Amino acid sequence: MKNKDTQAVVLFDGVCNVCNVAVDFILRNEKDEYYQFASLQSEIGAQIKRKYEILDSVDSIIVIEDGHAYTYSDAALKIVPRLQQKWHFLKVIKWLPKPVRDGLYRQFAKQRYRLFGKREVCRIPTSNERERFLS
Repeated sequence: MKNKDTQAVVLFDGVCNVCNVAVDFILRNEKDEYYQFASLQSEIGAQIKRKYEILDSVDSIIVIEDGHAYTYSDAALKIVPRLQQKWHFLKVIKWLPKPVRDGLYRQFAKQRYRLFGKREVCRIPTSNERERFLS
C-alpha cells in the first residue's frame, strides 16, 4: 500500500447498491492502491463531511484529494485517471459542460434506490479489502 499521505479518500453511500458496485469497480480496476474508502454512514465519513463542509444533501460518491472535496461528476472524473488505461475513455465526459454532467449525475443519484435497490446494512469489506477502508 502507498504512503497514506499520498492517498485520497472515496466516501460512498454504504447502503446504496450502485455505490457499492462503484467501490468494487474501483478496487478491481485501480492502477495502484491510491484510494481509501469510508461509507457516509460511518463516524469517519461523517467527520470528513463536516471537515470539508459537505452538505448532507450530497449523498453519493465524494472524493477527497489534495485537501479538496469533489462531488457529483467531478468526483467520478477524479477517479478515472487512477483506473487502468482501458477505462480512460471515460474522460470524454469532461467535455460536457459541468452543469449538464452534474444535472445528469444528480438525476441518476435521485433514482438509484428505486432502480437498483438499497441494502439493509452498510458494506462490510472483505479481509483482503479491510486495510483500504477507514471505518
